[in-house]
Amino acid sequence: MLQPLQADIERYVLMDEHPWWLLLLTKQGLWAMTQYRFSRWVHFNVRMPLVRQFLKVFCAIWQKLIEIVTGSEFPNRAEIGQGVFIPHVNGIFIHCDAKIGKECVLSQQVAIGAAMRGDNQGCPQLGDRVFVGPGAKIIGNIEIGNDVAIGANAVVTNDIPDNAVAVGIPARVISYKGSDELILAGESSP
Repeated sequence: MLQPLQADIERYVLMDEHPWWLLLLTKQGLWAMTQYRFSRWVHFNVRMPLVRQFLKVFCAIWQKLIEIVTGSEFPNRAEIGQGVFIPHVNGIFIHCDAKIGKECVLSQQVAIGAAMRGDNQGCPQLGDRVFVGPGAKIIGNIEIGNDVAIGANAVVTNDIPDNAVAVGIPARVISYKGSDELILAGESSP
């Protein structure tokens, strides 16, 4: 739990150039990721029944407070990679079965959700260093490659290859310049 949370905090320090403690106190995106990381750790690692039940109740209340304050939902069953940056946390919805890679940027009003029927039934998987623009919707059993940029208000219902830039409704690839100019990642990135 601590290593992914530390990577999240380091990413905010890299992006905002403020002390980590100030960012932890003032950035709602970090509040949401801290709650998510702790809740996920409790869900998958705490085995003592009485302690687990107490912590699960605590996490449920904490998650509800985050949802009320931000209007966003980060379920602990979703797989969210370390170093995620959320510049404006309002209105983000992530399905509990979604997978999000490392060092992604999730903008406001983003939905990463399941398709409930048809050939596309299931949840999305996002690669590393994916930029998701404001209002974008990523829906269904699809794979988004590494270093992808998804434009504002795009509706993505098909796979997107590595280094692509996708925009529109439905989203179409318009170039292969990727997310390099939109993602400021740490030193561990290629």
